[in-house]
Amino acid sequence: MLDLKNLASAIVEIAEERGIPENKIVDVITEAIASAYKKEYGKKKQKIKAKLDLKSGHLDFWQVKEVVDESIILSEQEIEEIKEKKEIGDEYEAENGKIRFNSERHIMLNEAKEIEKDAKVGDEISLPLETKADFGRIAAQTAKQVILQKIKEIEKEETFKEFKDKEGEVVSGIVQRIEPMAVYFDIGRTSGILPKKEQTPNEYYKPGQRMKLFVLKTESTPKGAQIVLSRLYPRLISKLFELEVPEIGANQVAIRAIAREAGFRSKVAVEALEDGIDPIGSLVGQRGTRIIAVTNELGGEKIDVIIWDESPEKFIANALSPAKVLEVKILPKNKAQAIIPDDQLSLAIGKEGQNVRLAAKLTGWKIDVRSVSQIQNKETPAEQTADTQEPETETKSEESV
Repeated sequence: MLDLKNLASAIVEIAEERGIPENKIVDVITEAIASAYKKEYGKKKQKIKAKLDLKSGHLDFWQVKEVVDESIILSEQEIEEIKEKKEIGDEYEAENGKIRFNSERHIMLNEAKEIEKDAKVGDEISLPLETKADFGRIAAQTAKQVILQKIKEIEKEETFKEFKDKEGEVVSGIVQRIEPMAVYFDIGRTSGILPKKEQTPNEYYKPGQRMKLFVLKTESTPKGAQIVLSRLYPRLISKLFELEVPEIGANQVAIRAIAREAGFRSKVAVEALEDGIDPIGSLVGQRGTRIIAVTNELGGEKIDVIIWDESPEKFIANALSPAKVLEVKILPKNKAQAIIPDDQLSLAIGKEGQNVRLAAKLTGWKIDVRSVSQIQNKETPAEQTADTQEPETETKSEESV
């Protein structure tokens, strides 16, 4: 019997603190105890397993042997021939697949059948060993080192698995360290890195600051999981709206596309999936509370919410909001012409062409914006044409990632 009261509580504590399943910690400890047993009482080449019962505090040991028969055992003559060719020394396997019999590792089939009558070649037979609870200082130290090392490895694996599953999601982080090319965040059980290229322009960071971050990717490295974060990725906006808008989680409203110039302005196209639902009102919220929460999280970035439509003409007209569009003409080569009242032209184009540029990204069309007077005078000002870029489309499957 082994007093495991303190060990049992330690296992529970480690499991809770490090987020490791209790059964994995128990496996590590039994493996370490088996290793200590072998070091103290076992023989070379033995395979020893242990079983730990945390409730009773009982510890059992077995020696495990592989079942073999004459057909896979090297004869003495074969061993001598292989030794002469220097193809085998103290190893147990030869090129022809046969093994060198060792009584500590192997058991003959006829003997195995006396223990388990259904035994067959290749099975493992467990033979009970005398239970020992006292281990020497070296063996105990070895067991301790194995336990600590294995727990670290499991912790790394569990951390990687957790954040691999969170790719495409938003996490909350606290600024830990600021460097010229990256900002490091405490995101729970590990740290995440926000590279310079994933930072929003004109956004400043200070230690202790809490922010929402998009998990871009999780990579496995020798030092553990590296979690790459983003404040720039367009889908950060859709994920922030998911946190604020219950209608999205209830599949009553869907975000269909996003066009973003991070830190400045974004356009979000939404669609109602049920009758009687106001998709824009759902995202804006009562007195603008929902959209204000998202805007504040993004450092004051302006967000235009528009209605998505299957009709390219209607969708383009909506995308040019807040400008009023009189007509949209679909032209060859993925081009469209939007006709705007004279007094709405500058609004449709936006400061430095931002509004029409975002509309083109959102819809996927090259948009030529012209006023009524320009159409009448047949003018074609080049600066009012925005080329399309691939929009950041949000599908139902992406929403559930």
